[in-house]
Amino acid sequence: MMAVIPDNPNALLRRKATAEALTEAGYPVSSATLQTKAVRGGGPAYRTFGRAVLYRWGDALAWAEGRLSAPRRSTSEADAQRQAAA
Repeated sequence: MMAVIPDNPNALLRRKATAEALTEAGYPVSSATLQTKAVRGGGPAYRTFGRAVLYRWGDALAWAEGRLSAPRRSTSEADAQRQAAA
């Protein structure tokens, strides 16, 4: 079953639905990864409603897009980018 990618950036999704929608949008991530990042930091912003963890779709998508590397044409470009950043 394919996940539904929300049309509304303000849609609130539970963790599993967020992971499925991000994966469907081309950003493969598991709900376990989102859970770990919620504890350790570095993940998308989330809210709680009672015990339920909710992610705003726009925030989750912006977080995933922010993790993308710059476009490259070869693996040697990645090496050059890493050396330039060091």
